[in-house]
Amino acid sequence: MSKDVKRILIVDDEEDLCEILQFNLESEGYETEVVYSAEEALQKDLSRFNLLLLDVMMGKISGFKLIDIIRKEQKINVPVIFLTAKSGENDLLTGFNLGADDYVTKPYSLKELIARVKVALKRSVPVTNKEKHALEFNQLVLNLESKSLIIEDEKVELTLKEFQILRLLFENQNKIYSRDEILEKIWGDNVVVTNRTVDVNITRLRKKLKRYGEYLKNRPGIGYYFETLH
Repeated sequence: MSKDVKRILIVDDEEDLCEILQFNLESEGYETEVVYSAEEALQKDLSRFNLLLLDVMMGKISGFKLIDIIRKEQKINVPVIFLTAKSGENDLLTGFNLGADDYVTKPYSLKELIARVKVALKRSVPVTNKEKHALEFNQLVLNLESKSLIIEDEKVELTLKEFQILRLLFENQNKIYSRDEILEKIWGDNVVVTNRTVDVNITRLRKKLKRYGEYLKNRPGIGYYFETLH
């Protein structure tokens, strides 16, 4: 396979579903691997993959627990899309709070899922060398190549969506973006998520920004912005 081919790991205990999903993704030109439990997934070098598709309800280790391990213990920020029959709002918010990039409920349309996969992979493509490598404000540095945040010489772990939201607001300081505009720019037209998703990500960002969290402002009824005019 070419090094430019995107690698996707499917983690789901429904073998028939995995077979169908694998066939359709490979028909789109992706390289895929399948495991049927979180335990099997943890035996792999997950940093090799460009995207993980995770079921939530699996054996001893759930998809929620798996992403928690990936984000907190392994410190891997590979994009994650949950595939699950759990469609409640609390389940959706749990998934996003743990660092998921998207949440698709079963049964789902394969065309819709593939569209979401394309969006997630497109958003995770590194910036080119022709672009600016970092954005800086006082002792806050947002590295655009490694998609990392450094605050006072300490690295702060961000999910892909958190990074993208922060970059959008940071690159356009003092410009207000409505929730709908943020959803459109970060999640795209083909992904259906609620305005609440933006609020959840902003709340997490404020905490991670520490003393710089006060610069991430909300104008009620209008939207969010990164304020540097004091």
